[in-house]
Amino acid sequence: MDLKQYIIDKSKELNIDIIGFTDCEPLFHLKEYLVMRQKENKETEFEEKDIEKRIDPKATFPDCKTIIVIGLSYNNDFNQEPKEGLTGKLSKSSWGLDYHMVLEKRMENLIKEIEKIKEFRFKSFVDTGPLIDRELARKAGIGYYGKNCSIINYEYGSFIFIGYILTDLDINIDPILLEEECRECNLCLKSCPTSALESPYIFNPKICISYLTQTKERIPYELRSKMGNNIYGCDVCQKSCPKNKNINRVNHEDFIPKDRKGYINIEEILSISNKQFKEKYGSMAGSWRGRNIWRRNGIIALGNTKDRENLQILKSLLKDPNPMIREYTAWAILNIDYRYGIEVIGDILEYEQNKVVKQEIKRLINYFATKNIQV
Repeated sequence: MDLKQYIIDKSKELNIDIIGFTDCEPLFHLKEYLVMRQKENKETEFEEKDIEKRIDPKATFPDCKTIIVIGLSYNNDFNQEPKEGLTGKLSKSSWGLDYHMVLEKRMENLIKEIEKIKEFRFKSFVDTGPLIDRELARKAGIGYYGKNCSIINYEYGSFIFIGYILTDLDINIDPILLEEECRECNLCLKSCPTSALESPYIFNPKICISYLTQTKERIPYELRSKMGNNIYGCDVCQKSCPKNKNINRVNHEDFIPKDRKGYINIEEILSISNKQFKEKYGSMAGSWRGRNIWRRNGIIALGNTKDRENLQILKSLLKDPNPMIREYTAWAILNIDYRYGIEVIGDILEYEQNKVVKQEIKRLINYFATKNIQV
């Protein structure tokens, strides 16, 4: 029996959109680039810091011989409900069930099918392992790098999730590498609100809106105004890509929002309890950072509306128990109406007990004072 073809056939039965195979040779060609990223402080808080672990599969799984890579499209075909009220955006990758769980289940089922005919050892990962999964996907023929550093597949575009299984299986590796098709197109670079795509194939994740909506670090003031109404993630560079036009649409029910909306009501998220948040959003990929990160992003979104009608909603949050929420609320109010903000926030400073919050509010007042003088 041809083991490789058996795995391919079973992957189709399990509703896995794309599958490929690659070797376990170290990714030495990426080492210089990764070292440079470390020196330039462009690593995110979510990445493995040990470069050897990032490039060498055997540092994670010493018995590795073959890596099975799968891709699952999240370019779902469904009619989105019309928006009502103050709404915030959720990236397509966060709709529906958490993709980590979905891909892990697909790989678990594939592993069971392989074990029916052959015993083997393995380790599987979805977005949580130390290795650079996009490079594994490229080597396995899943797709090619777009200039926005996303992996693009001919049939499914870049709206794909990647998972991989490190195995001790001996499988003939003969991937058909996909040819890069970006050519002279630079639409993704031009579309990025924060210029995180510094040049073709060079990406600064620390200023990417998707990262900013997830980080717990204090977001630089100048980047907040570029976040728009994004609550989790950002799809701008992918939506601008011509290779995502006229691609296969799928019907993976797991990735369709329960409420068929794909967005959230900002007023609701600002007042939601932790229990309610977990019940309503806990199964989504975007919920992993917790309620207060979504609330913070909702506050930034309100600040970016520049609409004075939202000041009353924000004013009530100046007494929120969470220090981070108070800090970002002060920013949002000052961003909407500096003069009103100075008046309201001046009163808040008198009874604010948290020294860090107090210092941050003073910095904000100075920042906006300078901006208003320049205007």
